[in-house]
Amino acid sequence: MKLDIFTNQWLDIVFEGRNKAYGAYELRKTNNSTATKALIIGAIVFAFAVSMPLILGLLPDSSDGDDTLDTKIVSIKLPPKKEEVKKNLPPPPPPPPKVDQVKFVKPVVARTEDVTEEPPKTEEIKDKKLGAETIKGDPDAVLSVEPVGTGTAAVVEEAPDNTVYSTAGIEVKPDFPGGMDKFYKFVGTNYVTPEEEGLKGKVFVSFVVEKDGSLTDIKVIRDIGYGTGKEAIRVLKKSPRWSPGVQNGKPVRVLYSLPITIQSAE
Repeated sequence: MKLDIFTNQWLDIVFEGRNKAYGAYELRKTNNSTATKALIIGAIVFAFAVSMPLILGLLPDSSDGDDTLDTKIVSIKLPPKKEEVKKNLPPPPPPPPKVDQVKFVKPVVARTEDVTEEPPKTEEIKDKKLGAETIKGDPDAVLSVEPVGTGTAAVVEEAPDNTVYSTAGIEVKPDFPGGMDKFYKFVGTNYVTPEEEGLKGKVFVSFVVEKDGSLTDIKVIRDIGYGTGKEAIRVLKKSPRWSPGVQNGKPVRVLYSLPITIQSAE
């Protein structure tokens, strides 16, 4: 029996008694069909590569398309934009009345016989305008005056000055009614000294004299104990109104400080 190696009959003889599920058997069995497919695909790719220049030659040129497009552009003139009429506009003011105008002749140095036009005299140009030609005004023209607006004028309110000034740079210092001697007399009369033997010293207090003369922000800077500071605050709260300090012609807040001498009865 003659065996053709180009057929698949010899595979059964070679792989007889062997494991045909092995990959070599399948590869050899499909070898013919694989070679045929490869040959067909290669032929198609080769034919496409050879015909590529011909295909590119059949495609239209892009530059020709641009020229054709340019020839088809037509300029269109749009209609003018309509202007919106503004409403509620005030009427235009009337033209000013005509005023007598005298022609101004530029002075030129020339001989008497060459003068063709005399310049105007001083009396002629008084209360008149100078122009390129002489114009007669309208003496009966009505003088128009724009009406005065009815709007309310803006009122600028000055911010209140709440700065606390010191007595060193104030124009007018605050003062107790009747003077400082009266103030020390008031403190001495109303101050109750603690009943502590040998108590002696000074209580330093500070307070703000307001614009209305009242005393606020009363503080004890230093005391000698035994309730002397609290008593000083109590007395100052009973104080009558002072004359406020003045700066730039207006009452201002002023910081005041003073010592109160304490001495118990022996």
